[in-house]
Amino acid sequence: MVLIAIILATLVAGIGSVWVADALLRIGFGRASAGRAQQGLLSLAAGALLATAFMHLLPEAFASGANPQHLFTTLLIGIVFFFLLTKAELWHHGHEHSHAPQVQNLHHGHDHPAHAHDHPGHAHHHPTSGWSLLTGDSVHCFGDGVLIASAFLADMRLGLIAAVSVLAHEVPHHMGDLVVMRRGNQRGVAMLKVSLAGSITALGGIAGYFLVGQLHDWLPFFLTVACSSFIYVALSDLIPQLQKHLTARQTLTQVLWLVLGIALVTTVSSLAHDLAHQGHDHDHDHAGGGHAPAHSIHADEH
Repeated sequence: MVLIAIILATLVAGIGSVWVADALLRIGFGRASAGRAQQGLLSLAAGALLATAFMHLLPEAFASGANPQHLFTTLLIGIVFFFLLTKAELWHHGHEHSHAPQVQNLHHGHDHPAHAHDHPGHAHHHPTSGWSLLTGDSVHCFGDGVLIASAFLADMRLGLIAAVSVLAHEVPHHMGDLVVMRRGNQRGVAMLKVSLAGSITALGGIAGYFLVGQLHDWLPFFLTVACSSFIYVALSDLIPQLQKHLTARQTLTQVLWLVLGIALVTTVSSLAHDLAHQGHDHDHDHAGGGHAPAHSIHADEH
């Protein structure tokens, strides 16, 4: 049951985010005139990631009884690791493009809202870098799948929240990917290629299910690494793109979108909690009260 939930959630997060991105581009979100709407998407994604990290992933990790100092050390190491990973990607990409003709950057530095965060092939694209972009996408999506699986193994509700957060921050990211891939490709071909990369999220989820399942005692640390990933993406990639000189009204709009992202995660958590309770009550009525707690999912499976 948990494995099926992981597969469905990772497919929705990985491929569903591509379809949502394509739909937004169709209605004009990719145009320069839609900058405010794109900024709203970035704010929404940042709020969802931060809420998931601080309101769900970290509390779940600490509730396990693991040593707090060890968890905070893991959090620090995770953030530094993702920082170094980004540096390595930027160095590789800069070296790659030092031997290729430069074209105008789609994202104009960090100002383009369709560029949620940097991965191999995500910044400073040129027309021949499509497969490099898809390779980087696939690696990143695989990691997302592992993180989602870790959350599901801790708690079904936490898994749903993580999947929604990943979907939210992948939408602006895939908007940038689709725009780049459409250079030299038909829209349908670009959609297929980016969707295939997104589908790797499901493979990561399956791998995470079996990997983390064999390392149950390390689950709090996997959750903390997931938390460090969400925090890093939000604070180093999303929020810096929002740090512009804006009017009071535009600033308020950004804040409202940020709060909306937090509210989205809270709503998903509440709905999942209610569904879990309804399932408990139904099982109790039919089994005479011998039902185990829903959040002991990992224990049920293993």
